Amino acid sequence: MNTGIARGMLVLLALGPAADAEQNAPNPYGEGRQWGELPAGRSWGSTSAIFPHRDATGQLTGKMWVAERCAGSNCRESNLDPILLFHTDGHLIRSFGSDRFIWPHGIHVDQQGNVWVADAVHSYCEAGREGGKGHQVHKFSPTGQLLMTLGTAGVPGESESTFRCPSDVAVSREGFIFVGDGHNHGHGGNNRIVKFAQDGTFIAAWGTPGSGPGEFRGIHALAMDSQDRLFVGDRANQRIQILDTQGNHLETWRQFGSPSGVYIDENDKIYVADSDSGFDPQETGQPRNPGFARGIYIGDARTGRVEAFIPDPKPDLTKVTSGAEGVAAVGTSVLGAQVGGSRGVLRYEKKP
Repeated sequence: MNTGIARGMLVLLALGPAADAEQNAPNPYGEGRQWGELPAGRSWGSTSAIFPHRDATGQLTGKMWVAERCAGSNCRESNLDPILLFHTDGHLIRSFGSDRFIWPHGIHVDQQGNVWVADAVHSYCEAGREGGKGHQVHKFSPTGQLLMTLGTAGVPGESESTFRCPSDVAVSREGFIFVGDGHNHGHGGNNRIVKFAQDGTFIAAWGTPGSGPGEFRGIHALAMDSQDRLFVGDRANQRIQILDTQGNHLETWRQFGSPSGVYIDENDKIYVADSDSGFDPQETGQPRNPGFARGIYIGDARTGRVEAFIPDPKPDLTKVTSGAEGVAAVGTSVLGAQVGGSRGVLRYEKKP
């Protein structure tokens, strides 16, 4: 795909067309404001999961689901509810999920309004030392009733019934379930997409470690467009891979940075959170994903054109990740789920 050769051959050769698109994309949004009111005495933990609420007919309501890590970096020793539903104005409606998760990571709401959350476990991808929790994907009703669980509690693996640090989940309009398995960015997770039927029956798994088409290094996010194409945030490869529902590779896009979170709205506008580019590791002195900055990329999921870029307001280049990992949109607002920096959720309003 041609992403902008006409923008200038010098920049194209130095940074690539994607980096040039990011540098020239406008920011039509105002300053990010902290959003979401927690109960008295509770603070935000590391937050990577956010998704708009749907009613039972599949209609968006303006409310927002958020999963955060129990006021800290994980939920291991906490009895707090990590799954939170907020009204558009930010007040908390309900919460649930206590004593169910180790490291809630990705969230998805299906066409019936059910809430799916992946528990990636993080630093213990190989060990399986989690006391009967983790390495699973849970499906809840909007009121918090557990409806289905995929994976085997506390058991990492690569079979039809086990995951190793699953990072995200997406459900097609036809009801097929896709799990990004898993969080393999130096943590030992798998490198595959797993497909299930609507009732949770295993259908197939695709992917191996690598950087070629259909290969993965650090599956971090999933999203589906109006054509039921599956967008895979292949973060350590610094690209999005687009697959059909049979696992066939369709396209590879690099112009949206290093994707930590991907959200596609009803009009096929794509929002990609990059919390990973620009990291300057002390051992090499070289930036990760040169030419790209951390922030939220906004574009067209049909053409791949980058249309806007919201810079990370507090990039911390001493850390591997900073700022928004999860991303969603409602009305004229973009919301970033902050895994680092200020944590919690920042809301960006479109300028008049």
